[in-house]
Amino acid sequence: MEPTIDHRIRQLRLTLPPAGVDALLVMVAENRRYLSGFTGEDTQFDESAGALIITAEKLLLATDSRYELQARREAPDYEVVCYKEGLAKQLPALVERLNISRLGFESVRLTVQQHEKIKEELNKSGNSIRLLPVEDLVETLRIVKDETEVQETRNALRLAESAFTACLPKLRPGTTEKELAWLMEKAMREAGAEALSFPTIVAAGANSALPHAIPGDRAVQPGEPILFDWGARLNGYCSDISRTVIIGKPDSRFEKVFQTVLDAQRFAIDAIRPGASSKAVDKIARDHIDRKGYGGLFGHGLGHGTGLAIHEAPRLSPLKEFRLEAGMVSTVEPGIYVPDWGGVRLENMIVVRDGGAEVLNELDPGRCRI
Repeated sequence: MEPTIDHRIRQLRLTLPPAGVDALLVMVAENRRYLSGFTGEDTQFDESAGALIITAEKLLLATDSRYELQARREAPDYEVVCYKEGLAKQLPALVERLNISRLGFESVRLTVQQHEKIKEELNKSGNSIRLLPVEDLVETLRIVKDETEVQETRNALRLAESAFTACLPKLRPGTTEKELAWLMEKAMREAGAEALSFPTIVAAGANSALPHAIPGDRAVQPGEPILFDWGARLNGYCSDISRTVIIGKPDSRFEKVFQTVLDAQRFAIDAIRPGASSKAVDKIARDHIDRKGYGGLFGHGLGHGTGLAIHEAPRLSPLKEFRLEAGMVSTVEPGIYVPDWGGVRLENMIVVRDGGAEVLNELDPGRCRI
């Protein structure tokens, strides 16, 4: 077995008894890939490329004919079972063969409809297995990245940054948000990205006060904030970066907002180290923004983990506490959003190291003039 996969499975198996289950049904696509190497993608939420069943001794990957050859190639340590009528129909025979009595399922992924179908098929078969919801068994393992994962993230980030650098010369007055977003997507794809981490955001002027603005037909103009938020997926791993720029000479208002956000980011990054409180790190950035007179204009959390998914633990926010550990990867993205004027967000990616935060970006967040 591939050493990394073997280690992950051994770590997961240790969590099964405390969770009160003797097997885990894995349907979250990122967890499936993390534990098996199988890269099949769910085409939509109510469709599945397959499921893993992991017991203390057995590894099984159930999928359909679309993915059978891919599953056998990518997950050689798993027994691959190809179902013809869906997972629910196949599951009773599988759990009986594997001698499972308490099957944990990822409650974040299994829909009510899927759960009812599985229960119905188990009841029809006379199987007395208990279906038990579990949370974050695999996600908890994914929080701390190994060095291979950090390097994959760094590679995805380098690709995303190169796309931005290539597109900057094309940023001219009159270019629309949609056109700039397409240029960014095209540049990432041409540089080798397998996908975008998420739909690219380009927002100009007052639109940049919308943290998740959708690029439209608005043309960018000199002297206004232009916010970019983008990321590339490479070998499964996501990057995430934001920059805010301006065409021409910034006025004093832009300069103050921009410097406030830049300093908030720097103060927060300086506070990141093993053992630090995620809430405390968020508060450092938020308090600085408040002190500068922008209280209430930074509404989202300071950052989030990335990995095989674009949003993972840990979260840097006022809402949930994490104790940071070496190997955790996170964004640090303070912002100020002023209605009817615009917004500034600056986002770097970091990995927690024993001596503090290592910034993975090469693009200087303090460069704003075009």
